[in-house]
Amino acid sequence: MNPGSWVVVFVSRRSGADAEGYGAMAERMEQLARAQPGFIDMQSVRGEDGVGITVCYWQSAEAIAAWKRDVEHAAAQQRGRERWYESYAVTVARVERQYGA
Repeated sequence: MNPGSWVVVFVSRRSGADAEGYGAMAERMEQLARAQPGFIDMQSVRGEDGVGITVCYWQSAEAIAAWKRDVEHAAAQQRGRERWYESYAVTVARVERQYGA
């Protein structure tokens, strides 16, 4: 990602409830996020212990704020808090540099 872009890191522990509903909603949220103005990329992993990490890159803080206000996304967040997650944490940060091989 380019310096100046933004990243949202979502770390969660699944409750194990409604796996089918969760999977469908996760797919829908990825589709919806990818269609948002300012979206760059997304990567997601989940371990056998139920802990998952999703990293989503955005062009601006404003694009992140618009995604947070999306009505469908807000409904999914509410359902996640009520049903799908034992715990979660969200970190929003600006990318200063990125490197790798």
